[in-house]
Amino acid sequence: MEPRNFDGDADRPRSAGAKQTGRVLVIGPYLRVRAGGADAQSETYIQRNAEARLDEAAGLARAIDLVIADAIIAPISQIRPATYIGKGKVEEIAALAKSLDVELVVMDCALAPIQQRNLEKELHAKVLDRTGLILEIFGRRAKTKEGSLQVELAHLNYQRSRLVRSWTHLERQRGGFGFMGGPGETQIEADRRLIQERISKLEGELKKVQATRRLHRAGRQRVPYRVVALVGYTNAGKSTLFNRLTRADVQAADMLFATLDPTLRALTLPHGGKAMLSDTVGFISNLPTQLVAAFRATLEEVLEADVILHVRDISHEDAEAQQSDVDAVLRQLGINPDDSGRIIEVWNKIDRYDSEQREELLNIAARRPEDHPAMLVSAVSGEGVDALLAAIEERLAAKRTTLDLSIDAADGAGISWLHRNAEVLAKELHDGRFDMTVRVDETKRDIVVNRFDAVPRLSA
Repeated sequence: MEPRNFDGDADRPRSAGAKQTGRVLVIGPYLRVRAGGADAQSETYIQRNAEARLDEAAGLARAIDLVIADAIIAPISQIRPATYIGKGKVEEIAALAKSLDVELVVMDCALAPIQQRNLEKELHAKVLDRTGLILEIFGRRAKTKEGSLQVELAHLNYQRSRLVRSWTHLERQRGGFGFMGGPGETQIEADRRLIQERISKLEGELKKVQATRRLHRAGRQRVPYRVVALVGYTNAGKSTLFNRLTRADVQAADMLFATLDPTLRALTLPHGGKAMLSDTVGFISNLPTQLVAAFRATLEEVLEADVILHVRDISHEDAEAQQSDVDAVLRQLGINPDDSGRIIEVWNKIDRYDSEQREELLNIAARRPEDHPAMLVSAVSGEGVDALLAAIEERLAAKRTTLDLSIDAADGAGISWLHRNAEVLAKELHDGRFDMTVRVDETKRDIVVNRFDAVPRLSA
C-alpha cells in the first residue's frame, strides 16, 4: 500500500466497507525538519525518508498478521504533551479511523502512557506505539526459553508504566478481616506489586541463563574456535548470509524480525580453519531501551565476538540511516562501530543491481580507506562470499601468532593437545619427528613456546 500524506486538507480516503479482523490504521507522526534546526527530536530522523519509515512501520504491523487498512504520514511541527499530535489532527485521524472501521491505530513513535490513554479516548480505538508493536513481534517470535524470558521481562517493564485507573468497583481493596476492614491497597498498587514480583522472578531466572551461557562460552574458549557475529538492521539479509556461509537452514524471510533467538554454527574458513558464526536479532531505528537491556544476555555473543560482520542492505533507500541506527545500538552495547580491526562492513543484496550499478558500487568501495573496507556480496547468489570468507580469515589470523616447532612423533599426548588448542597449518614427518606450523591465540602462545620449544615464524 502506498503511504499517503495526511497534512491538513489532504484528500479523504474511501470508505473501507465491511469490518475485517485485525484491521489497523498506521500513522506516521513525523516532525517537520527545519533547515539548520537543532531540535534533538528532529536530529533523530534527519537522515530518514518519511515514506520509508512509514513503510517500515506498516511492515512491523504485517509481521504480526495485521491487515493494513491505510498508512498515513501526519507531519507535525511540535510534540503535544497530551496527545503527541495536535487537536486538529486527532480529530481528522478519529474520523478516518471511524470511516475505515479499524480496531487498532498504530502510532510510529514512542508515546508516553498519558498520551496513549488520551489518544485511545479520542480515537475510540486501541492505540499501540512503536515500542509496544516491537514488543508484540518479539513476543510472537521468541522460541527459546531465554528469548521468552527476555521478551516477557521487557513487556512487563513496559506495562508497569502504563497502569491506569480503569476500575471503579475495584478502586480500593478492603484490608483487614470481614466488612469492618479499613482501606487496603488500590487495584493499581496491587497490579504494580504483582508485576514487580514477576519481574524479580524473571530477573532471577535470566541470571541463571546468563550463567549457563557463560559456561558455554568458556567451553568454546578452551578450543581454538573464534567467534564471528552477524549484526545489522532487521531484514538486511543476515540469516540468508548465515545460511550461505554455514550451509544451515535458519529461517530467512522477507519480513522484519524473521529471526529472534541467537543461533551458532560452525564456519569453515578457506584454509581449513574453523570459527563459530553467530546470527543475532536484527536492530531497528528507535529500538526500545528496555529491549536492548533485556536482550543483553543474547547480545553478549556480539560483545564476545572476535570479528563482527555489519551486514547492510545496500539496495535500501535508507541504507545510510540504517547504518547510523545500528552504530547507535552498538555504542549502547559498549562496542566502537569504527573499530576497523574488529568490524567488517558487508554490503549485501548487490544482486538487485545491474552490471553498471555494481561497477559504480565497486568504485565507491574502492575509494574507502584501506582500514575500513566494504565487502560486496549477494547472500542469495553467493557472489562475493569467497572474498568475505578470506577477509574473515585474515582478520582472525591477525589476532593470532604463527609458530614453528618440532615434536617427537611418539608424543601422542602433545600432538593431540596441539590439535585441540591450536590451528595446525602444516605437519610433516622427518626422521621420527613432526615439523609443525601452528597458529595460536595470544593467551596460549607462551604455553606452546615453553612446552614445545616453538619459535615465532618471522614471515607470518
